[in-house]
Amino acid sequence: MGEAKRRKTTLGETYGQETRILPWLPITKKQAELFVSWTSRGAWIGIGLMVVAWATIRFIGPAFGWWQVVY
Repeated sequence: MGEAKRRKTTLGETYGQETRILPWLPITKKQAELFVSWTSRGAWIGIGLMVVAWATIRFIGPAFGWWQVVY
């Protein structure tokens, strides 16, 4: 008997299904990895937008005379 068949007989119904993080939580490890990657990407996009907004408010706006920065 091959290893795959042996695993299939021992695992039964759960053979071929992705493993969950916790048995009572319906989130697989793959879904958790995707969540982490998306939130990390979103955080970096937010940081970039914040830097652009800061540069606009601090340097670009006053340089074009749109407003003045009061100290």
